[in-house]
Amino acid sequence: MSCEPVDLIADVRALVGGGEAIDAALLDAAMRGWSRNTRRAFRSDLTLWDGWCRKHGVSACEASPADVAAWIRALAGIDTPDMTPRAAATIERYLVHVGWAYRMAGLPDPTADPLVKFERKAARKHLGVRQRQARAIRFKGDIADLDSPACGVCLAHLIKACRRDALGLRDAALLRIAYDTGARRSELVAIDVAHVEGPDAEGAGILNIPSSKTDQAGEGGEAYLAPATMVAIARWREVGGIDKGPLLRRVVTHFDGSIDRIGAARLHPNSIGLIYKRLVRRAWEKRLLGEMSEAELDRWLKAVSSHSIRVGVAQDNFAAGEGLPAIMQAYRWRDARTVMRYGAKLAMKSGASARLAKRFSEQG
Repeated sequence: MSCEPVDLIADVRALVGGGEAIDAALLDAAMRGWSRNTRRAFRSDLTLWDGWCRKHGVSACEASPADVAAWIRALAGIDTPDMTPRAAATIERYLVHVGWAYRMAGLPDPTADPLVKFERKAARKHLGVRQRQARAIRFKGDIADLDSPACGVCLAHLIKACRRDALGLRDAALLRIAYDTGARRSELVAIDVAHVEGPDAEGAGILNIPSSKTDQAGEGGEAYLAPATMVAIARWREVGGIDKGPLLRRVVTHFDGSIDRIGAARLHPNSIGLIYKRLVRRAWEKRLLGEMSEAELDRWLKAVSSHSIRVGVAQDNFAAGEGLPAIMQAYRWRDARTVMRYGAKLAMKSGASARLAKRFSEQG
């Protein structure tokens, strides 16, 4: 989906009608201030609202606060319980973008009405505001002692599960880079060969990250790459003949799974989570995950996402005794609440209540 200003003007125009004058200055400022992903989400959300209006016989340019309130109830699954409800945060994003479209067109914003504000509050109460967290993939799994052997779904087992061909070398490089840097999927697929510096005398390297979700100004950042990661990168580059351009590329396979070719284009962001899921299943098939039932495997596959290793990195840092400021600085987090939420389950298992319960259970 294109995200050029002319396309966004057309989308706003289609939503509010041809007779309204678009606020060109406001739209231009938004285009320069918004990231590409935000522009894409803006277009997608307008399309969703327009579709709902058409389905219910509502003219979008004349939509009332009552229409918006009805849309919120539908999205939250209040009026239509058979419909899969959206997350509270997703609904909030829809409303923000739809509201901006009306303001860009110089029309009254129906999303700003008190009725809509109360419906938003009711939707959050109905859905619960706690977002579903991706299941963590830690280096050695869900262990209390970092010196313990690897257990269950973990980075160590996923690396062991990687194939020994070009696809496996690409996957191993991806896993190690993702863990060392805590990079988001957009940051991972944006890595070029030129962004990797090293190795130094100890075999370690540095990854230059030009920009990220929380760095739209493009100030950039740097992340450490362990010697093992640099070796994995070198092996992948050698087999792929990759001297410049995108580092993490698609590996095309035949129907039987054999390698066809290594593509020239970078991976798509949506592929990162799919690769993690594929490797979890392969690790299970190779019996690396212990006595895990197929039902538990299915639960893992549903909960794993492209964010799973980033969550695991945060938990491993908390387990290692690293402080919150150091974790935020090293992995480019801006919101302390997000990092604390990632560490909440780990803290629960090692906190005062857990220590007390363990003490009495050992005495029983």
